[in-house]
Amino acid sequence: MYITITAQKLGQSYSNSATDYVNYLEKENEGLEQNKQEYFFNQTEDEISPNDVIKEIDANTAKLKKTEPKFYSVVVSPSQRELKKIADNPEALKAYTRELLKEYAKSFYREIPVTVDQIKYYAKIEHERTYRGFEKQVLENAPYRREIAKLQNDIRKVDRGEMEGDIKKMQQQIEKLKEAAPHKINGEMIVAGMKKEGIQSHIHIIVSRKDVTNTFSLSPGSKYKTSEVEMHGKNVQRGFNRDQFFEKSEKVFDKLFDYNRNFVETYSAKKTLVKNPVLFRVLLGNLPTSEKALALKLLSKTGMRIPSIPTNQVQLALKVFHRLRKGMQRAMEAGSIGI
Repeated sequence: MYITITAQKLGQSYSNSATDYVNYLEKENEGLEQNKQEYFFNQTEDEISPNDVIKEIDANTAKLKKTEPKFYSVVVSPSQRELKKIADNPEALKAYTRELLKEYAKSFYREIPVTVDQIKYYAKIEHERTYRGFEKQVLENAPYRREIAKLQNDIRKVDRGEMEGDIKKMQQQIEKLKEAAPHKINGEMIVAGMKKEGIQSHIHIIVSRKDVTNTFSLSPGSKYKTSEVEMHGKNVQRGFNRDQFFEKSEKVFDKLFDYNRNFVETYSAKKTLVKNPVLFRVLLGNLPTSEKALALKLLSKTGMRIPSIPTNQVQLALKVFHRLRKGMQRAMEAGSIGI
């Protein structure tokens, strides 16, 4: 499970409307018949139109400053293994989203607990993902792509009479480079923007910054987990516990669908790998044999290797630390980590 929470922001200033983001989320519906399109939904309603989402989010911004986000984007990306468990069922993803938003509400630190009924949100399921420039497959194909681009440019120059060369040989070189590229889909070299294989369903959630009454601010972007501040002569509780929310997101899925989560699939393990790879290696090594075998298999799908880390060789340990952390951060940011 991979979840991101991002403030609504375009360029250096906040937009006055959710229109651009909602239109972006409609991209998969383009060209589809109405009965095959994915609609927005919330805690109680299905088949909500994009126009209604824009209207409701845009109208729920009382007393927000121009520099404050009007809404937050929450992207929930189950792994392929998790999606296989629920047979990539959109109704199961909707049910999970509705349970997840209950935990989202509980993660706010307030005098009176926040409930999901106070959260104004609209969610939408998407079924496609594309490769991005920093992903492993794109990066490892890059040298081949650059050489192909150079040869294609040379062919154009020869064709225009600007240089001499054998176009047929150049074209043969291009075909050899395409064949040698390490990552392909259906024979085509993977490049940024290409659609990913396999089941890629994920959930986009637009959450209003204000509660449903348009009175209270509920910001998951707070840098505080728990904090108290004096306002108008009274101590006010504030904060949002992201760690709690991320960990609960897994527990909700596991309970709802009877999912047996492996150690390396947990938010806690991913966080440990980024912050303390030595400890991660120890915890991995202490797993029961069958669990460890599955963990290594799942990690191999991410393209990562977990080497032994000699604790008495500080410099080597630091090198491994930085390499592992960089790899995991890229995988997590890509939303494509296959565990």
